[in-house]
Amino acid sequence: SLFLLPATPRKVICLSDWKYRHAGLMALSAIGEGCHQQMEGILNEIVNFVLLFLQDPHPRVRYAACNAIGQMATDFAPGFQKKFHEKVIAALLQTMEDQGNQRVQAHAAAALINFTEDCPKSLLIPYLDNLVKHLHSTMVIKLQELIQKGTKLVLEQVVTSIASVADTAEEKFVPYYDLFMPSLKHIVENAVQKELRLLRGKTIECISLIGLAVGKEKFMQDASDVMQLLLKTQTDFSDLEDDDPQISYMISAWARMCKILGKEFQQYLPVVMGPLMKTASIKPEVALLDTQDMENMSDDDGWEFVNLGDQQSFGIKTAGLEEKATACQMLVCYAKELKEGFVEYTEQVVKLMVPLKLITSLWWWVSVGLDCFISLIMKRVRVAAAESMPLLLECARVRGPEYLTQMWHFMCDALIKAIGTEPDSDVLSEIMHSFAKCIEVMGDGCLNNEHFEELGGILKGKLEEHFKNQELRQVKRQDEDYDEQVEESLQDEDDSDVYILTKVSDILHSIFSSYKEKVLPWFERLLPLIVNLICPHRPWPDRQWGLCIFDDIVEHCSPSSFKYAEYFLRPMLQSICDNSPEVRQAAAYGVGVMAQFGGDSYRPFCTEALPLLVRVIQSPDAKTKENVNATENCISAVGKIMKFKPDCVNVEEVLPHWLSWLPLHEDKEEAVHTFNYLCDLIESNNPVVLGPNNSNLPRIFGIIADGEIHEAIKHEDPCTKRLANVVRQVQSDSFDKLQKLINFL
Repeated sequence: SLFLLPATPRKVICLSDWKYRHAGLMALSAIGEGCHQQMEGILNEIVNFVLLFLQDPHPRVRYAACNAIGQMATDFAPGFQKKFHEKVIAALLQTMEDQGNQRVQAHAAAALINFTEDCPKSLLIPYLDNLVKHLHSTMVIKLQELIQKGTKLVLEQVVTSIASVADTAEEKFVPYYDLFMPSLKHIVENAVQKELRLLRGKTIECISLIGLAVGKEKFMQDASDVMQLLLKTQTDFSDLEDDDPQISYMISAWARMCKILGKEFQQYLPVVMGPLMKTASIKPEVALLDTQDMENMSDDDGWEFVNLGDQQSFGIKTAGLEEKATACQMLVCYAKELKEGFVEYTEQVVKLMVPLKLITSLWWWVSVGLDCFISLIMKRVRVAAAESMPLLLECARVRGPEYLTQMWHFMCDALIKAIGTEPDSDVLSEIMHSFAKCIEVMGDGCLNNEHFEELGGILKGKLEEHFKNQELRQVKRQDEDYDEQVEESLQDEDDSDVYILTKVSDILHSIFSSYKEKVLPWFERLLPLIVNLICPHRPWPDRQWGLCIFDDIVEHCSPSSFKYAEYFLRPMLQSICDNSPEVRQAAAYGVGVMAQFGGDSYRPFCTEALPLLVRVIQSPDAKTKENVNATENCISAVGKIMKFKPDCVNVEEVLPHWLSWLPLHEDKEEAVHTFNYLCDLIESNNPVVLGPNNSNLPRIFGIIADGEIHEAIKHEDPCTKRLANVVRQVQSDSFDKLQKLINFL
């Protein structure tokens, strides 16, 4: 594109005819996504240049400049926001004051939405006062214009801007809540005319997003009024036309209200569920037409077509598809938030969702030839259907094991079939993840011999396909047409394959954790392929996930796991100091579970692993962002060796070093293990840990306080209570830090 040369856009856009300036800016908006790499190096110059045109005398040029800023904010997020927040926010707010042109004002607000949606919270907070001031004053003016003149374009965008700012600011929006809520409620209550339905829908969205941002305690003062307004709209739901924009906004708003109110939302389900199920059950209208009939159907009918040959076309009507996808996602939300409170609806939702995983997956072959937007919507439906399965099982658990088992039987065959047939990798990964979570919910005995046989064949096929695809990519890299663009495509394929590999690991993890050593004979069908993953010449993601699978075998199938030691122990020990931090982390975790669960056979290997773990921990870059998780797993593994295999190590010698490496911040699971061991040592009055005359107590209390500050352990975890008790037992008024910690706990 000519616009990739800095001088060229300046030359074209600065021509005297406003049409050239408009066209140049619109072209600049269109090329960002496709020319991301080329534009990034000159983005500072481009942004400064485009901002000048927000002052252009012609409104269409100002409109185009807003469009370019908004599009770049999306295409280059979040780097765009980090680099240009000061100048862009100020320029857009100033442009929103353009009272002489509604379209420019509205587009400036739209660009602000794009900017704030992907803006890190920390960057937005300093601008909150100024943003709120401008948004509120504009809303007041435009609300008066709506009443007096009936104009609504800018108000629609401003309401969405307010919602976007609140969504990003979260609890920091609390001081501004009372400034906006009365006016927003007024709009919902009074904007009942047909021409205002989009404004009303956006305002409903805004109210629910603000409620979610500020939290239940603040929102409760208006919750009753808001619920009554929503209920009134819901009662009139049957009177709304199929394409009424309020429908999708209402469905999403109910889900947010569910998140805000929690269990209290259950009382509204009888009103909400009927229309929601109706929307989720929409069956898209399809047709097989000859070419002549297809050409006779106008675009206004909302049909999309894909050619199946010279004479025939397959068509699908798009009306209601997006609402269907949103409704399915909301059903997932209700199941997740309400749990047993949703049990009355689990059966009908399961009967809706299970077929959606399979039937719509068959449409994928057609949808790839349709408009990309339709394909994405259909993908959302299938993903929501898959995601709902384990959540619905959790909901149904309250009705007892027999009911739960019946529901699982309805799901299980369909899930396994979908894993074997789903062609879209994004949907496939969600189905595999869902299946793994379902097994965790159901536990030992949920799969019969036929299930295991079919599943084993499918997983074997996925692993063989993984290796085959890697070989094919290597062949393509030797092709004469190989270039940067081809490599980018191959890397995308590789990322997709690796993600499916992670889901194979998820399924095996759920099976090992549920069935323990009983499942090992079945697993041996896959063993050669897993061993191949951890060969030294394999890419690091293969070795990472191969080690993770053997970690699970050691953790859940010991002592029987040791019969596979010849396949994985040496690679695992060698991987502790691997160049890849992900591989180091998987190996270190494996040593930890070896010490904790592995039994006597693993003792020599724990001893051999110790100096390797220490080498990683003491390396100069051990705590850098890319290395810290691997390092913390090494620290945790040293702790587990001392706790569970103390005869493999000189505990008194290692313990002071281990204490100096604490606390752990990043890996929450390993932090719990580490703090529990620290509690063990303090409760047993370990002299090495406490030091002479308890001289180490300030250091210990500092570790505990630091872990609390960084939220290393969740408050509901029993370890938190242990830490509080430890602190109280040895409290001393001489430690100010201790007193603060006690008050906090």
